[in-house]
Order: sequence, then C-alpha cells, then structure tokens
Amino acid sequence: MRILIMGGTRFIGVYLTRLLMAQEEHDVVLFNRGNRPAPVGIEKQIQGDRTDLAQLKELAGEEFDAIFDNNGRELSDTQPLVDLFKDRVKHFIYVSSAGVYLKSDQMPHREIDPVDPQSRHKGKFETETYLFEQGIPFTSIRPVYIYGPQNYNDLEAWFFDRIVRDRPIPIPGNGMHLTQLGHVKDLAAAMISVLGNPRAVGQIYNISGDRYVTFDGLARACAVAAGKAPESLKIVHYDPKQFDFGKRKAFPMRVQHFFADIHKAQKDLYWQPEYDLVSGLKDSFQTDYLAAGRDTAEVDFSVDDEILQAES
Repeated sequence: MRILIMGGTRFIGVYLTRLLMAQEEHDVVLFNRGNRPAPVGIEKQIQGDRTDLAQLKELAGEEFDAIFDNNGRELSDTQPLVDLFKDRVKHFIYVSSAGVYLKSDQMPHREIDPVDPQSRHKGKFETETYLFEQGIPFTSIRPVYIYGPQNYNDLEAWFFDRIVRDRPIPIPGNGMHLTQLGHVKDLAAAMISVLGNPRAVGQIYNISGDRYVTFDGLARACAVAAGKAPESLKIVHYDPKQFDFGKRKAFPMRVQHFFADIHKAQKDLYWQPEYDLVSGLKDSFQTDYLAAGRDTAEVDFSVDDEILQAES
C-alpha cells in the first residue's frame, strides 16, 4: 500500500513509520513541516504546513491507499485533507482521544459512551462526526494516556524526575484515582492492524494498556522501572483545591478516574498490547530518559516545594 502519514517524525508517527517500513510491503510518504529528520527508507517527505491550504494542496497530485492523520486536533485541521482525498482513499485512520468522553460514574469508558461537548478535545469528536457524515472509509483511534520513548509530554518523565532525585512525589487526592497508560509502540501496532480489515471501517476503537493503575501505583511502577524500591518512595497526598497554581502544572494527569475498555479493539483487530506497564516504563526510562541525560538536568520543583511546604 502507498501510505501518507501526517507528521511521522515525532512520537506516534516515528513508531508508526518504523512498523510500516518493517513490513516491507508499504511505500510511506510523510507530510510535515520538515523540522525533524525523516526516517531513512521512506519513499519521500513532502514539506508543508497542514494549516496552510496552499501548502496542503501540494498533495493534490498524489495517490494514496491509506492516510494516517496523527496530528489533526480541530475539524479545520482535517476537513481540507478529507476534501482532497475522500473519493480517492481506501482508508482514513484518524487519531482521536479518549479525552472526548463525558465524565461518568460508570467506568471504563466504552466507544458507545456519550462525549463531552465542553471537552478540550471537542475538535476530535467533531472531526469523527464529520468523517461519519462524509461517508469516507475511516477508522478512529482513541488512546488514553500515551507513554514511551520520545514522549514530548511530561508524563512518565514527571515521575522519573522526582524518583531519581529521591524527592517526595506530590499526588493530588488520596492517590487512588484509577487511570490507564498505553505504550506508543502498542498504539502504532493497533493503528496498523486496521489496514485491510473491513471490520474496522466506520469504527472507533479505544487503545491503551490492558490494566488500570492508581496514581500511587503508577508512582511505584515508575520506581521499579527506575531501579528503586517502590516502598522507599515518599508519596505526599494533597488537596489540589487548596492551591492556586495558575497556569503552572502541578501533576501530569487529570484528577479523576480515567480509563477505557479496549476489548473491542482486541476482538476486531486481533491486537494485544506487547508491553505491560512496568516493562513499558523500563523501556522509556532506559532508552529515552537516561539516554537524554534528563536524570542530571536542572528541573524546576517550585510547585512541588509549595505543596510540600503547605503539607508539612
């Protein structure tokens, strides 16, 4: 198949490109701004800004069997791309987010659950709705929290920063909120598994790890991944409502239960996560966190100190 990836040189796209090229049956084309080196072996890289219609139309003369839209956040990002290819592409795979779900007393989130019209991810489900309406053969992927090497969001690294420096871990609430993480390689593998699968057309799939974990449990799993005894951690719980952090981020995850059912993807896509949480975190710690020298980098712990001082 000839495949277009929107992005392809940052996090999800890197893994997706690698796995597609490893199958040796695909020609991969990337469309991005050219800020990072393209992987060796792809067919070509087309440089452009997807928000600039004139630059996006550089793709007009190209033909693709499938398109992976990894970085469309708003409908306005994806609509021009769909308009360009809706009658010419066999499969359009869109990366949405489990963040679209309406907060609920009943968990885990399932693909049929209501979405939150006020969600900061509302552009994602607006795009999904548009894809339905256009009749394009699409599949939407809803990850929960994504982690792994090259993660540009401070998620696992937030915990590692404190663990390697033997600092207390300030966790909001009582530490018992349940959440879910999925390794980026597992996400990319799930995305590839929809190709050529007629059951996946017109469907939405939650993708993440197959276990849920508490905030405290995540801290302990990160400790194990970093080679520390989990019982040695000093976890400090606090009430986030007692603080005004402004735009500063005190914790890398939403303070609520947040996890999704992945059984539909496992059944339809014949997909299973490769990584359990600890092995995935070890991969991230050893091949990315330490390799980047982040364990010795300067880190701003001023928000932590404000919390710890108030709780002491």
